[in-house]
Amino acid sequence: MRYHNITHDDMLNGDGLRTVLWVSGCTHHCPNCQNPITWDINGGLPFDDGAERELFEELAKGYISGLTFSGGDPLHPENRAEVTRIAKKFKDKYPNKTIWLYTGFLWEQISNLDVVRYLDVVIDGKFMEELKDNQLPWKGSSNQRTIDVKATLEKGEVVLYKE
Repeated sequence: MRYHNITHDDMLNGDGLRTVLWVSGCTHHCPNCQNPITWDINGGLPFDDGAERELFEELAKGYISGLTFSGGDPLHPENRAEVTRIAKKFKDKYPNKTIWLYTGFLWEQISNLDVVRYLDVVIDGKFMEELKDNQLPWKGSSNQRTIDVKATLEKGEVVLYKE
């Protein structure tokens, strides 16, 4: 897997103060995407041992609420195995911290993936310029959903995260 950045102390990409891993690779190519530089699956840097060490050093800080996966698309088929491995390692180490994940895929397309069991919140759906709304917390357009994963899995239907 490749990545573009690890953002420390982020307040925009999920609830609380977070560490964000911006992965490479996206097939959605949403018009006016805020991160088109991340579309190329071969762009950015290799997610190597040094990058993983940096990520987990940031996540260890007591004031960090959790990890956010963004990009690109963390659920690009070539990212799924590594994102799942990182998510599992994170939850094993920090069971009381949360994982948020942004994807252009819809919940209905990803709900059967292994990674889902480790996630707390998923923001799903492609960014749509015509539905852009800067007043929405954590997402760019009104078609996107902020999904409470645990409640959704328990209920068997999409439950939105209480903002």
